[in-house]
Amino acid sequence: MSYRQSVLKAIYPLIMLPEKLFGSKNMIQQNTGNAIPKKNFYEMKIALNNGDSLDLNQFKGKKILLVNTASDCGYTAQYAELEKLYQTHKNKLVIIGFPANDFKEQEKKDDAAIAEFCKINYGVTFYLAKKSQVIKGAGQNPVFNWLSDREKNGWCNQEPKWNFCKYLVDGNGVLTGFFAQSVSPLDPRVWGE
Repeated sequence: MSYRQSVLKAIYPLIMLPEKLFGSKNMIQQNTGNAIPKKNFYEMKIALNNGDSLDLNQFKGKKILLVNTASDCGYTAQYAELEKLYQTHKNKLVIIGFPANDFKEQEKKDDAAIAEFCKINYGVTFYLAKKSQVIKGAGQNPVFNWLSDREKNGWCNQEPKWNFCKYLVDGNGVLTGFFAQSVSPLDPRVWGE
């Protein structure tokens, strides 16, 4: 862990303080109308950072939390919270991190270095996708294209605002919520059991 990463990890509680004090207005969007996806979520596959392919169809019946991540961000300490959430609910919840360098060059590492960083510094055991683009554009990861296009997911057009935005898909392949970076993965509204 670099000096900068150590400092960011140490000040993470301060970064999250405004959300604790003032709430998360406009930081959470939910599928209150119970919109059904127009394109089947389970038809997609994810390229993992180790070269394997992950078929989303195998997770029917489980909730899936999809998170865009970065190793050099003020929110990077959320890796520890994501791992804690995963360990607590892994029989009912799948977490997939999507490393991306879309915000201020905060993920410069390659896939192998990202995996090593996550394991050594945060004990990450949940899935990590191959580094990709998560914001809208020609190179956008297909999963994030589905998550941020209401013509596909049924209601949500919100692309990630920053690193560590979270999208929750229920056990039926329905996108149920978007949670911005300032919402902790351990916030009960994210898991929503």
